[in-house]
Amino acid sequence: MLSILMMNMFMILLCFFKKTFWLVQLNMLLLMCLFMMKSVGVMNWVNISYMFGYDMISYGMIMLSLWICCLMIMSSEKINFYNNYQNLFILMVILLLLFLIMTFSVMNFFMFYMFFESSLIPTLLLILGWGYQPERLQAGMYLMFYTLFASLPLLVMILYIYNNYKYMFIPLMMMKVNLINSIFYFFMIMAFLFKMPMYMVHLWLPKAHVEAPISGSMILAGVLLKLGGYGLLRVFSMLFKILNFNSLMMSLSVLGATLVGFICLNQSDLKSMIAYSSVVHMGLTLGGIFSLSTWGLEGAFILMIAHGLCSSGMFCLGNISYERLMSRSLMINKGLLSFMPSMTLFWFLLSSCNMAAPPSINLLGEIFLINSMVSWSVLMMLVLMVMSFISAAYSLYLFVYTQHGMYYSGLYTCMSGNSREYLLLFMHWFPLNLLIIKSDQMMILF
Repeated sequence: MLSILMMNMFMILLCFFKKTFWLVQLNMLLLMCLFMMKSVGVMNWVNISYMFGYDMISYGMIMLSLWICCLMIMSSEKINFYNNYQNLFILMVILLLLFLIMTFSVMNFFMFYMFFESSLIPTLLLILGWGYQPERLQAGMYLMFYTLFASLPLLVMILYIYNNYKYMFIPLMMMKVNLINSIFYFFMIMAFLFKMPMYMVHLWLPKAHVEAPISGSMILAGVLLKLGGYGLLRVFSMLFKILNFNSLMMSLSVLGATLVGFICLNQSDLKSMIAYSSVVHMGLTLGGIFSLSTWGLEGAFILMIAHGLCSSGMFCLGNISYERLMSRSLMINKGLLSFMPSMTLFWFLLSSCNMAAPPSINLLGEIFLINSMVSWSVLMMLVLMVMSFISAAYSLYLFVYTQHGMYYSGLYTCMSGNSREYLLLFMHWFPLNLLIIKSDQMMILF
């Protein structure tokens, strides 16, 4: 594991040379290929070195981080073209990737907390440094204060556990630590719920997405929301004696996700709509995690991977339209079928994946999650029916409203995307549908 981290750290040196923008991306692709060739234990931790190692859940999340960070650089070609502090930008991406790999692979609970919080800093700098509007300062403050407010109780709990059990080794804690106080339950999971984000504490997410540059939106949707789910999968093994509130939290997550689905239908901003759809998917994921059934936990893991690729691809599509029309409003982004005919295929493919159409792994994850929640209570079927319908409705609304109709009268041309953009979108869509072939690997995690 240290070999992967060392290669990532040495990539920082490339930031001090000119014209290394694409070289860094190639290095990230190489790093991902090297990591792909490593063995992975399904039920145990492997490649343990010092305090780093990984199991199947960590492996999936690290692969997702490497893939999305590589595509972040590909999508931010304008930063390189206009010479907009591209070396500093690359440094932020490499540091963010380093913190994410460390977060997912570290085996010490305190170090996990430290890297979990550290990933906030490069993200904040990406939003503040390369965001679009002056409101990015407010969005950055929202992001920082929401996350830090919720993280302090987790730090208190980590110190309490260390004081009582005298170790911080995650695999051992998952077997031995048993907390018995209801306050401990909320203290342990609050930071992860804010990060997911759960309904009612999701207000920072649409703001951060709308103000962030395309790379910031991609990493937020692709990986940073998954930190919360990853943390919950790790800590729930310590909370088995105090699960009185799980039913309440599950109901709140799924009802909240349904309400946010209605909010999606009311959006007139492309990015804002895609950001709210992330809250819907994460609400469903949270419902599966709180059910604590094998199906629920596996479904949550699958949907986190699927959403990371699908949502990131949707943001790329929104950005491609924004770069042509200089607006994210649905009033202006109309008739794109006439304006960019060749891009409509990717709008269709990614919108259909967003509503969990086969053969995407979104469908597999949602089948697992719906099964886990219906087996917990048959009444959940009613809420899940409405939620599934609304999810399909806003995905269809987004596709139909952007692609059809009369396009904006200020435009008198049609144009194609360039090969970089098609490759970028293909690299989001292809693994999303290819992974269904190896879905058996994801079904023996727990």
